[in-house]
Amino acid sequence: MAEIPDKQLERFRNLVGKANTALQAAEELLTSIIGDDFQGMDTQRLEEAGKVIEGVFNGQNMVADDGKIFPIQANYASKSRLVQGDRMKLTISDNGSFTYKQIGPIERTQVIGLLSLQDGRYYVQVGSKRYQVLIASVTHHKVKQGDQISITIPQDNPDAEWAAIESPL
Repeated sequence: MAEIPDKQLERFRNLVGKANTALQAAEELLTSIIGDDFQGMDTQRLEEAGKVIEGVFNGQNMVADDGKIFPIQANYASKSRLVQGDRMKLTISDNGSFTYKQIGPIERTQVIGLLSLQDGRYYVQVGSKRYQVLIASVTHHKVKQGDQISITIPQDNPDAEWAAIESPL
């Protein structure tokens, strides 16, 4: 097997990283449109029409009190700076549209960390702790790998895996 020059190998790694990022963004968009459960989504909307459901934001979706998962658009979660653990209310209208509202923000704290990209997902490293952030948030704030950024995390949840990007520094 021929030896691959370092420059070509590095370019290959960059292209794979960009492809993974694009796939993750497409997956987030698809999830925000039709949810995690492709089959049965229309049925679920019809069954739940006209209802108000409460739950908790898990970093990507709302987990209802009964355990059902409802997709939250990544752009909404990003711009609203939803934090893992926030209480949410979902109103499903008779036509099947979803309207989310934050009804109980948890206690928050802001920290500073370094944005990194690994396996097509963005993370912010704060000391020895790593938090995942939505690709939509990275795009919205126009930050890139290696940037130092301010994030918002749950104040009293050391096991939190997700953070909201507050701003670049």
